[in-house]
Amino acid sequence: MSVRSNDSAGNNLVPPLPPQAPRMAPSPWLEALGRAVLRLGGWRVEGAFPDLPRLVVIAAPHSSNWDGIWGFAAKLALGIRLSVLGKHTLMRIPLLSAFLRWQGVIGVDRAAPQGVVEQAVALLRRPGSLWYAIAPEGTRKPVARWKPGFWRIARGAGVPVLAVAFDYPHRRIVIGPVFTPGEDMDADIARIQRWYAPFKGRCHDVVQPG
Repeated sequence: MSVRSNDSAGNNLVPPLPPQAPRMAPSPWLEALGRAVLRLGGWRVEGAFPDLPRLVVIAAPHSSNWDGIWGFAAKLALGIRLSVLGKHTLMRIPLLSAFLRWQGVIGVDRAAPQGVVEQAVALLRRPGSLWYAIAPEGTRKPVARWKPGFWRIARGAGVPVLAVAFDYPHRRIVIGPVFTPGEDMDADIARIQRWYAPFKGRCHDVVQPG
């Protein structure tokens, strides 16, 4: 599989995707749209993606609705397919369900006995490429403690966690390292939070562990 180039204008707005990264169907005009939005906002994506077929991707600090705009522009520019879980009832609505599936939304029954974490784990255990994306803070407000669902999903599925940071002063989205969950959930989450210390969100930063 060929690796897509950075940016046709040579501005290096986004890094190339590795061979095993999940991809959207090629759409030059959507990728051009994403690059145009990044360029107009002065944003870029920095770092290198790991060449792994299955990951839990976390993004922080999540402090503003603008995070979604820059994140979605980066997603289009990269041509990457990131999967998220949505209400299964939405997947029954014609047209909307087709759009959501196209964007990587996977229907999940929040009332199912096995729970959302278990359903996400089952998806990541399937063959093929799947990068599951989640905001560990769970809200745009500052939180002292992240929601542990992302850790439980990664641990249960036996996949690493890829950290991604929004850095507003430098207008960049930073692709960080992969963290392998161990036996101590609290220690793992604190270690990941400390990696976010240099990065500044629009309205707040990642609260550092004590």
